[in-house]
Amino acid sequence: MSWARRVLGLAERKSAFPPRHWAQMLQGGSAGEAPASYEGRVRAVMRNATALRAVRLVAEGLASVTLHAGGDDHPALGLVAPGLLEALATHLLLHGNAFVETALDHRGQPVALWALRPERMVLETDANGWPLAWAYRVGSQVQRHPAEGDASAPGLLHLKAMNPLDDHLGQGALDAASEPVALLNAAARWNRALLANAARPSGALVLDSEEGPLSAEQFARLREEIDAGFAGAANAGRPMLLEGGLRWQPLALTPAEMDFAKAREAAAREVALAFGVPPMLLGLPGDSTHANYAEANVALWRLTILPLAARILDGLSAHLALWWPGVKLAVDMDLVPALWADRERLWRHVGDASFLSDDEKREMLGWGARSGG
Repeated sequence: MSWARRVLGLAERKSAFPPRHWAQMLQGGSAGEAPASYEGRVRAVMRNATALRAVRLVAEGLASVTLHAGGDDHPALGLVAPGLLEALATHLLLHGNAFVETALDHRGQPVALWALRPERMVLETDANGWPLAWAYRVGSQVQRHPAEGDASAPGLLHLKAMNPLDDHLGQGALDAASEPVALLNAAARWNRALLANAARPSGALVLDSEEGPLSAEQFARLREEIDAGFAGAANAGRPMLLEGGLRWQPLALTPAEMDFAKAREAAAREVALAFGVPPMLLGLPGDSTHANYAEANVALWRLTILPLAARILDGLSAHLALWWPGVKLAVDMDLVPALWADRERLWRHVGDASFLSDDEKREMLGWGARSGG
């Protein structure tokens, strides 16, 4: 009797937990394919702990800053709420584009700023490719906004990340992060399937009897009994009682198939790199001393959060200058906790400069001269 005829249930068991599944996923198989649509990719990020934490670290960090606009009571400060900054940062990170709609009161003054979802926006151009209007589509409803406006009829504020292949729209980090995010999600499904199968590779029941293979009825009854009494995490380690010449033959995976921890770590680091977050802040393996963690937090602010905040605030300042000429929104660097060590060194160096007057020192620190000299 051939080996193929003696192995019972091998094909069925392998279909539920194929040993080559991980290798196919690493080669871009269907198990690890990234979604094609923007909504599908965002949902994949929302299901992945590493990617979701990376986005929230940047967006929530940016929303926590304190702003100034040349005066503590400037009306523009009341329009830029933390929720608006968080939404704009998230849209720029994921989509590469962010849109802001301005609501005006009866006097024509701004009273609210609203962030619009970028995937619902469609750009309408003329025959030469110049932008005419933005069409915001929600179901069957379409709302059009002029591409350029003035104080009486303001257009949409469009913020974008650089895209060298598009004249009008930006590119987000989601395009670069979609593949490693899909790999991490597929690895999570792999681990869950492994746990559901008693956290062991699948095996085969080998028939040692010379009476020939089991009948279809015997095969079906045996498979039902195994699924009911021995499959699943709740039955892990339960002894199996075999009769009638049956013998359990475990099927082990190769080391290359089982060693996917490094592949998951590499994918997680790619996700962190795409969103500009140091891997240490996401709990990935590495040096975790307090000094290095503090340096990683400073790098997050210096290299990711503050440049993104400057892009958003510069766009908002230019937009709000239609009503308040010269307004300049900026982050109050003295109130960013991650940068206190840098500010302390700066204050110490400036304070020790005996060749500077007090007003010159205050100017260097961004505080301005004392009133009355």
